[in-house]
Amino acid sequence: MIPWLDERDLDFPPTSMALGPESDAPGLLAAGGDLSPERLKLAYSRGIFPWYGEGQPILWWSTDPRMVLQVDEFKLSRSLRKTLQHFALDAACEIRVDSATPAVLAACASSPREGQNGTWILPEMQAAYLRLAGEGVLHSIETWVGGELVGGLYGINLGLMFYGESMFMRRTDASKIALAALVCLCRRHGIRWIDCQQNTGHLASLGAHERPRAEFEAHLARSVGQVSPADWRFRPADWALLDARIGAA
Repeated sequence: MIPWLDERDLDFPPTSMALGPESDAPGLLAAGGDLSPERLKLAYSRGIFPWYGEGQPILWWSTDPRMVLQVDEFKLSRSLRKTLQHFALDAACEIRVDSATPAVLAACASSPREGQNGTWILPEMQAAYLRLAGEGVLHSIETWVGGELVGGLYGINLGLMFYGESMFMRRTDASKIALAALVCLCRRHGIRWIDCQQNTGHLASLGAHERPRAEFEAHLARSVGQVSPADWRFRPADWALLDARIGAA
């Protein structure tokens, strides 16, 4: 049996108590509690995240291994470089940050996922994340073309750690463009790792790798207590942090 969290107590059991690979729910740590900003920030600082479906209680997870994108290992393919070059030079294209966070959350919630019915980004989850956005903890990285939001992602920043949550696209490569912009921002701010939670072929193709939970938590211990970046604006010059050729006339 997994522990049931008391809403009056923010603490979590040790992540070593999460269900193992032999179980039906590897990584499941606890259930219950609430989605208050305080609990969510504590959870993420320890590498714990909520993930549950409609009709289920709040479920808390600590997966082992953990999928991580080290920003220095982001794979910039030839085709993506060409896409970014065109994007950076087109006056109708831009990266915005935190300008349409509710729309990004709603789009991620409604995007179909391979092998997944429905969504875990339920209305109460969206409301909880928007409260974090109001505190400057959650950020949306948005791909805009001709004044239209065509793709993006959102995630949580604590100290020098970024936790990617979900992404969507309405045009080819729009979510990859947003991720590339996030990598630029992380490089500018000294954020070395982006948490991707679970392994997918798509993330692996972009350079993400699995890391043991102990290694992931050790990185959190070094990073979360640092001062969080204050300025998340994306500037066209930031593309040079990814590749000096992007944006060059």
